[in-house]
Formats: sequence, C-alpha cells, structure tokens
Amino acid sequence: MKFEDFKLPYGYPMQLQAADSESTKINSRLIGCIPGRTIMMSQPRGARFRSGQKIIVRIMAANGICLFPAVLESSVNLPMPMLCLSYPQNVQFKEIRGATRVDVSLEVEATNISALEEKKSLGKISDISLSGAKIELAEAVAEVGEELQLALTVNVATLTRELSIKSLVRSRIERSTREYEEGLPAVYGIEFVENNEDQLLGLYAYVYSSMAQS
Repeated sequence: MKFEDFKLPYGYPMQLQAADSESTKINSRLIGCIPGRTIMMSQPRGARFRSGQKIIVRIMAANGICLFPAVLESSVNLPMPMLCLSYPQNVQFKEIRGATRVDVSLEVEATNISALEEKKSLGKISDISLSGAKIELAEAVAEVGEELQLALTVNVATLTRELSIKSLVRSRIERSTREYEEGLPAVYGIEFVENNEDQLLGLYAYVYSSMAQS
C-alpha cells in the first residue's frame, strides 16, 4: 500500500523506533508530507535521532497497524521542531482488529467493577466496532486488565435503547491534542466481553447503523 492511501490527518499519532536496536518506541505526530519526497513529523522530547539514521515507523490506522522503514534526512527547529523522514515506497499493513471501527461521539458512564471500591467516570466513546471501542474519560478509573461496565444510550432509526455493556481494558492510549483541550485525561482501548444477547443486539444494531452513515 502507498502512504498516501491512508489519508492520515495532520496531527495523527505515530511511533518511531531506531531500526538498529530494540529501543523504546517514541511517540510522535504527523506534521505534513510531500508525496514521493519526505514526511515531516514532530520532534519527540528527549529523544535523540541523528541524520542518516534508519528508523521504523508504526501507525495505528483503520483496523490494523502500518509499518515502514525510513531514513532521517534532517532535524530542524524552524518554523517548528520537526524531523524530516524519507518517503516510503510501500507501507506494510497488518490487520489486528476483529472489525473496522467507525468514528462516533457517544456519551458513556464507565464503572470499574474489578476494584474493591467502584470507581466511576463520565466520558464518551469516540470510535467503536463490534468487538471494542476507544473511550475517553474525565478521570482515570481503571488499569489495563480490569473490567468496566459501560452505561450508554444508543439511537437506531426511531428506537432508543439503554445499554449496559461489560468490557475489558486492553490498553491505555496517548491523548490527542483534542483530548487535552477537552480535559479528558484517561483514554482507553477496550474490548467488549458482554454475554447478554439483548444488550449485544442493541450494541450491534448501533454499530452497523453508524457504519452505514459513515
């Protein structure tokens, strides 16, 4: 696949890792690109990369992960600190999710049902699939591996349903600029583990309806 096929918006999160080591993956963001020539990314704080260094770039996109090698062509400070990477000829793509996600904005109340004392937080679901979702909460109420009970109201055509969906926290996600500005400090990737068929039917109807409208 070609890099431009993914149509990533500027500010989209990426990860950088030195190709010649097992160093920690460093978070960065897409600033811009000149197709066929260069990709411009934000300069990570505290990370040291040198011109000519080979770098592996990872991107979460659609329903999988994109991966491509690049060479750091230059590091500049004006008009802002950024890295200029060589433009990839091809991008490897590996599907890692059970279903393609769709962007939504759905209010939710999350309750940690794994903790001794139930912790609750309001927030919203920002993308969703049949198997899981990304939730953005006003408070950090869970750790990876803990269970959340999600209370949400969905509308499908003229029908409204109150749902209670059990889920498992699979990851803690770096916040975007929008999430910083909206005061949402806790962003999680969750997997649905609900077994109640009535609840699942309401959830699936909402997901399919959202996909049809996207």
